Amino acid sequence: MQKLKVGAISRNYFNMPFWIAIHQNFFLQEGLNVEVELFEPIDEVWRRLKSGYLDIALGVTEQIILDREAGGDLEIVGGNVNRLPFSFITAKDVTTFEQLRGRTIGVSSIKSGSSSLVMKIMSAHGLEYPADYTLEEVGPILARWDMLQCGKIAGGLQGAPLNYIALDQGFHSLCEPRDQFPWFQFTSLNVSSTWANQHRETMIAFLRAFIRAHEWFYANREGCREIAMRETGITAEYADRAWDEYTRDEIFPKDGRANPSSIDALIETSALIRELPTRALIRAEHYINHGYWEAASTTLLR
Repeated sequence: MQKLKVGAISRNYFNMPFWIAIHQNFFLQEGLNVEVELFEPIDEVWRRLKSGYLDIALGVTEQIILDREAGGDLEIVGGNVNRLPFSFITAKDVTTFEQLRGRTIGVSSIKSGSSSLVMKIMSAHGLEYPADYTLEEVGPILARWDMLQCGKIAGGLQGAPLNYIALDQGFHSLCEPRDQFPWFQFTSLNVSSTWANQHRETMIAFLRAFIRAHEWFYANREGCREIAMRETGITAEYADRAWDEYTRDEIFPKDGRANPSSIDALIETSALIRELPTRALIRAEHYINHGYWEAASTTLLR
């Protein structure tokens, strides 16, 4: 049995493919003993993958691109959040973007993740950073939700189902970012290319389980409800609402494959990437290695 240490961000719905593969024994059926470790700071996932502490990770795609541009060997081998599952949720006293002037917006990381999206959204409504508002690095969506409830931030992106929970409690949604950015690779399945080359058969086996998890997700609303409730602590109602949104809008890829169009949209949106003075690579395909996914899909027995 091959042991693997896999990382992901917080206890959020993004991680459903991993949890499904564990609960349905897809990893075990591939001879893999997978231990999933969750991290609150999103940058910690990238750092642990980079250091070799993690073998594989579901992490922020932007960080993989920045790593490659800095000469690193991290690469994208599968999809995760190919379309944005967020609402721009604000405090109960904020019903317009203008009311965010001079206020603090919570983001997962100043250097990557939600910060570029927030700046784009705010700019579209006449507010420019840093003159008109403050960004505070508060961590992923669970931490943002806690800080919004206690009044430490005035707004931030909240993913399904926390966006529904917030609305039901009297908070407001000023916009749905997916309307402005129809495709956007927020997170992906990432590895060190050096490690993956040295463990090719393990990588292919992992991706077979990963593909099966995505197929199972789309076919099993009730099963996903039980797993989401157990792993995230949400109620059945909100688990169902998250599943409905994810399946209706194909936020997860049905086949677990990274979407080049979503990565191209990320590159165009992220100021950090667009403004790299010595950017060597141009298109999404330069950061993706589809080879392991293709080998896994070809050898998968359905």
